[in-house]
Amino acid sequence: MNDEMQEILNDFLAESSEMLEALDQHFVKLEAEPSNAELLNEIFRCMHSMKGSAGFLGFTHLVEVAHQGESLLNKLRQGEMAVSPFIIDIILEAVDAVKALQADIRATGEDSHVEIDMIVNKLTLTMESAADLCPSPPVSKNIQQTPPYLSTPTSSSSLSETEDEAEPNENPTPSVTSSVESTMPKEEEVITTSDSSPGLSEVLNKMKEAASRTLQAANPAPPKSSTIKEEDQTVRVETRRLDHVMNLVGELVLNRNRLMKLGFGLEEQYETNGLVRELGITLAQLNLVTSDLQLAVMKTRMVPIRKVFSRFPRLVRDVASKLGKQVRLELAGEDTEVDKSVADELGDPLVHLVRNSMDHGLEVTEERRLKGKNTEGYVRLSAYQEGNSIVIRIEDDGRGLQVDKIASKALEKGLVSEADLSAMSPKDIMNLIFLPGFSTADQVSDLSGRGVGMDVVRTNISRMNGSLELDSEMGRGSLVTIKLPLTVAIIQALMVEVECATFAIPLASVIEAVKVTKEEIKSVNGQAVLNLRERILPLLDLGQTFHIPNSKETEE
Repeated sequence: MNDEMQEILNDFLAESSEMLEALDQHFVKLEAEPSNAELLNEIFRCMHSMKGSAGFLGFTHLVEVAHQGESLLNKLRQGEMAVSPFIIDIILEAVDAVKALQADIRATGEDSHVEIDMIVNKLTLTMESAADLCPSPPVSKNIQQTPPYLSTPTSSSSLSETEDEAEPNENPTPSVTSSVESTMPKEEEVITTSDSSPGLSEVLNKMKEAASRTLQAANPAPPKSSTIKEEDQTVRVETRRLDHVMNLVGELVLNRNRLMKLGFGLEEQYETNGLVRELGITLAQLNLVTSDLQLAVMKTRMVPIRKVFSRFPRLVRDVASKLGKQVRLELAGEDTEVDKSVADELGDPLVHLVRNSMDHGLEVTEERRLKGKNTEGYVRLSAYQEGNSIVIRIEDDGRGLQVDKIASKALEKGLVSEADLSAMSPKDIMNLIFLPGFSTADQVSDLSGRGVGMDVVRTNISRMNGSLELDSEMGRGSLVTIKLPLTVAIIQALMVEVECATFAIPLASVIEAVKVTKEEIKSVNGQAVLNLRERILPLLDLGQTFHIPNSKETEE
């Protein structure tokens, strides 16, 4: 595969990933608003665009699944079938199949390794049974089509959105609209381009020109939206390129710091020298520009945490259905920005915590009714910035942590002793749920009971230099608070020297810097301690800890 085709494939994978994320959210919303014609139309366009792009690239398995899903959606649009939880489940299975096919394409460059017969048959049988179902009133006979994505070449093949409706095709093959076909070579010619045939870029340009004419005919003089303008001002950049720029900025910052130190030294020695003063002014300007550059590069790596939160509407729906519970998901602070590397690592810990809240925390409907609670429980995910950190809260209104049950399970599994428990506060006992192998579930299921989850959460959060705090009240619910640095690309540090060695301590780990005299240091059982505002703190000698020779001892 040449570089141009590889770039088109990468664009397809990126755009289809965004569409799949959007579909998950759209279907959850459609289940709550089954008569929302605009939403159903948007879902149809996403599926249709994905099918067209996959067809252009020759991914026949993906085309087949998307086509059957699109046909089912078209029956919903025409009112031949009613939107119901059962139908939503079927189409979400098709979305999951497309995700599996996309993963196969990403790994192997092909989509032939994923079995699709089962989901295709299920979609077909569902459509065939439409005649036996009570038809619903048509959602809308006047659903307006909007232009498909034209931001990248991959989306050019999805131009058949200008058709009135999608007709079922028993043997779907990669294709584009007839209006585009008339201006370009056949698909085989695109794939096997010879020196004498038009290049791929030329073919794509023709596709775009034809698309423009087709869309203008279907939608004369559409108003220019601010959304399109905003899309024109964005560029997809690979993360590795941003990482490289960040590394270069890091080196620049280090060299700036060395120059600043040298400049201060020269000013102390040659205070009256005009050149030294001029150097000091230049270094001050360099310091400002470098700091601004560092901040600008860091901001390019920031993404809204919405990208992490977007997976949870579908997750909560599926888990609630499996558990037979009524659960409402509340999201807040979705525009809070965090470094992409942090966002990438944050998804799995949050999934564990949300599933745990739903499985262990929230009661079943009847139990909530007996307790006088709303039969619908809630899980609330929120995020906000606090200084140079981001705070994420996962809250539920369930039964809360049962301290006695946690203590007995910990004893039963041999994780603690009776003596350990007697010395623990209720909060210490709650934190036992983060121990490896701990679980209060009576039965092992695909959701819980294996004792792997909460310890993984704490490990992953610690790996990101974050902290995790747990609070709970019996009968009222639980709250997990995660605090993470906004970025792990550049870390501010406190520099300390011991003899000839220099150490950098991350500022995120520094609570306070205190100047201590010899007289304030005491010894308790051979351990040096400091009494700081009535708190006894142990003192560690960095020289002894890292076996750094003492220059005074060497001289003696």
